Amino acid sequence: MLRLHRLEKNDMRETVPEFEVGDTVEVSVRITEGAKTRIQKFTGIVIAKNHGGVRETFTVRRVSGTGNIGVERIFPLHSPNVDGVVVVRQGKVRRSKLYFLRQKIGKAARIRDKRLS
Repeated sequence: MLRLHRLEKNDMRETVPEFEVGDTVEVSVRITEGAKTRIQKFTGIVIAKNHGGVRETFTVRRVSGTGNIGVERIFPLHSPNVDGVVVVRQGKVRRSKLYFLRQKIGKAARIRDKRLS
C-alpha cells in the first residue's frame, strides 16, 4: 500500500488549482490532432469533484448554443493534458454534487455568487 502511494505521488502535479463545486471555471485542455497540438478552453460550472489521489477528477457542465444543449466533461485533475484551471466566478452552494442542474434550464440553473468579505 505504501509503495503504491509513493508511485502515485510521482505522477501528481505539484500545484493543484484551488476551486470548489459551484465555481465557474475555465479549463484549458491540450488537444493533439495529428502532429499539431492546440489548447481548447472549456468554460462551465463544476458540478462534482471526485477525490482519490492521482485519480482525482472533476466534472464541468455548460449549456451551449441556442438549443440549450447541456455538455458535461470529466477532467482528470492530474492529467498532463489539462493545461490549467482558472476560476472565473465563485458560487455559493450547499451540496457536494450539483446533479440537479441537469434538469434545470435557463435562469433556474443559476448559482448565487459567493460573497467575498
